[in-house]
Amino acid sequence: MPEFTDSQTDQTPNVVIIGAGPAGLTAAYELAVRYGITSTVLESDSVVGGISRTVERDGWRFDIGGHRFFTKVKEVDDFWHEVLPDEDFMLRPRMSRIYYEGKYYDYPLKASNALKNLGIVEALRCVMSYVWVRIRPPKDQTTLEGWIAARFGWRLYTHFFKTYNEKLWGVPTNNLPADFAAQRIKNLSLFNAVVNSLLPRRNQKDITSLIEEFQYPKLGPGMMWERCRDLVEAAGCKVIMNTRVVGVRHHDGKALSVIAERALGTREEFPCDHVISSMPISQLLKAMDPPAAEPATLAAQDLRYRDFVTVALVVPLEYSFPDNWIYVHSKEVQVGRIQNFGSWSPHMVKEGRTCLGLEFFVFEGDETWNKSDADLIAQGKRELAILGLVDPSKVEAGYVVRMPKAYPFYDEHYKANVARIVEWLEDCAPNVHPVGRNGMHRYNNQDHSMYTAMLTAENIARGTHHDVWSVNVEEEYHEQSSEDDTAPPRGTGGTGRDAPVISRRHYGEDHPVNRPSTS
Repeated sequence: MPEFTDSQTDQTPNVVIIGAGPAGLTAAYELAVRYGITSTVLESDSVVGGISRTVERDGWRFDIGGHRFFTKVKEVDDFWHEVLPDEDFMLRPRMSRIYYEGKYYDYPLKASNALKNLGIVEALRCVMSYVWVRIRPPKDQTTLEGWIAARFGWRLYTHFFKTYNEKLWGVPTNNLPADFAAQRIKNLSLFNAVVNSLLPRRNQKDITSLIEEFQYPKLGPGMMWERCRDLVEAAGCKVIMNTRVVGVRHHDGKALSVIAERALGTREEFPCDHVISSMPISQLLKAMDPPAAEPATLAAQDLRYRDFVTVALVVPLEYSFPDNWIYVHSKEVQVGRIQNFGSWSPHMVKEGRTCLGLEFFVFEGDETWNKSDADLIAQGKRELAILGLVDPSKVEAGYVVRMPKAYPFYDEHYKANVARIVEWLEDCAPNVHPVGRNGMHRYNNQDHSMYTAMLTAENIARGTHHDVWSVNVEEEYHEQSSEDDTAPPRGTGGTGRDAPVISRRHYGEDHPVNRPSTS
């Protein structure tokens, strides 16, 4: 094993950053611009931004998953406007609805709108279903199913909550925990929804609401990270693309170097005093050389991910809709959500047309993931026709983007697994610092990922001891706002959202949830 001389205390530390997504590039920027520490950023892909990239095909731009630039953390908002000038941001209206049986329902649900769309007969059935659960509440309210049914009744639960969540996570809703629902729906019930819809707005002082508008780079979120890459390179950092990390050499309680593989299989070794890693923490453990202890290795192998496919279809502007996205609550189709990229920014589409992004939540390697692009585009056209949204013959072009490891999968073992990995890193390689969504196996937003990187950069540069693992997600929904919202103290506050903890005990060995990780 090659030996590298440790940096002296009066020398600038040698930092290697794995990943050029929001967390990795934020760390590089903070170190270089705030503290004068340059770094080497290694990115396996040909595009920066990770899941927050903007994909460009034939002049069309589309976001992967939709990224509203909204945050309760001042440092993050300051960062955005430091990297991009104000003229590159647009203030966009926030709108999303549920599409169910040919009708649009406001999201979050509004009692008057929902009951009107359902019709008098079904509305009465929903009200009676709600009355019934007040008399005979579900026995088990620890699950998403029981928690929502107790507050809305079984019929509204079936209409508006069951199908989408099962599409998103690939498991039945009676295996999703109640805290997942509570975070998004908070204390809302059908009764409260009716009362709130009847009260004058001036009397609703205690009711929080979703933000009504958000910032958005005019060419998509990738614009932010492409600019950030340029700035860190101008500050002396190296951002090396198409370079996959395959090893992290460590010895005597310290990581010494990072080994990366470039095109044609050539390898290069980068000495380091610190490693900031936003690569999936399961892959990070696999890369450790010598290998990590068995409990940590087994924990890494047991972590799971939910993956993502976007089918982007170009259609005439007449098929546009005002929403940023619509949630598809229909069992007749597989698509779970449909973006309208023209509603995000008119600069992302071409005159007279828009681009619709059909989102499919999958497991990498399953039937949908393995379909050809042509088959996925054909499926997208077919499902738009089933939903009555677009005449398939009017679709002018189609593009497919596959995004592995889009969502860390929260099963009942993940907390213990992550804890074992972190414990091993702290004992054997404490100068390796996981950050970001996949780096920490936390289902967080872009701003949360950035904030963990900011704290890590300060720890390295100033010797502070911020615990990035204590940067918790909030109990209330990330995009709820109220008059007394304040930014959390540095290193202590929540910035994002949580994901459900999903039980694996009800699935067979062949289900993707229970397959050994290939990462």
